[in-house]
Amino acid sequence: MELTAHRRARRTRRRRHRVPSRRRRPRPRLRRPPGGPGPFPGVVLAHHMPGWDELYREFARRFADHGYTAICPDLYCRTGHGEPDDVAAAARAAGGLVDDTVVADLVAARDLLRALPTANGKVGVFGTCSGGRHALLAASKAGGFDAVADLWGGGVVASPEDLVPQRPVSVLDYTADLDAPLLGLFGDEDQFPTPELVDRHEEELKKHGKEYEFHRYADAGHGFFYYHRSAYRADSAMDGWAKVFDFFGRHLSTGS
Repeated sequence: MELTAHRRARRTRRRRHRVPSRRRRPRPRLRRPPGGPGPFPGVVLAHHMPGWDELYREFARRFADHGYTAICPDLYCRTGHGEPDDVAAAARAAGGLVDDTVVADLVAARDLLRALPTANGKVGVFGTCSGGRHALLAASKAGGFDAVADLWGGGVVASPEDLVPQRPVSVLDYTADLDAPLLGLFGDEDQFPTPELVDRHEEELKKHGKEYEFHRYADAGHGFFYYHRSAYRADSAMDGWAKVFDFFGRHLSTGS
């Protein structure tokens, strides 16, 4: 069946890309801005615990609509495939993702974005919940990102009893190595991380003289961007999205 130019363009923008990484490769999904020759900045999305689900497909579209080439690797691809909740449950049963593998996947996605002919050379990393922790981990341990957005990342501040073979080092301990500006969005009603843990993180950033900005929402808890859940707070979510795009706009635009 013949495709219209519009449908051909949409199919091209949705083309799958393979990303080199360790062991089995993650299945990334690439979203391109809807028009124009570029150059465009890039954003790597580190998905949350439910995995590469409808929410993160929506997030990728949102970034593309705002002029970013967005890629969201399926970090659970080594666990299996199927419904996001089932795959996430299998990942939890296996003890969770291995930090070094996640970092390798996110770095590979970053390098793919930089290699695109439409790229402007700037790439940020964004994540919510466990993805917020993973985004910050990659930016701190591997470096090489131009901006990082951690939205209520749980487990950034980890006590010794929280450390396991898959996650052997607290992300907080890598703060000195963070080489990109950091945006953090948090709800004051969140219990993971609690406001006290966010304070502890902020203290460490100040100690090492890092460039960061934290914003806290008094009426919000964990996952307040998640429009399909009772945790959704529309006003806070819209303000938060505005802060994300302002932050990335300042740090990822050509010439920034």
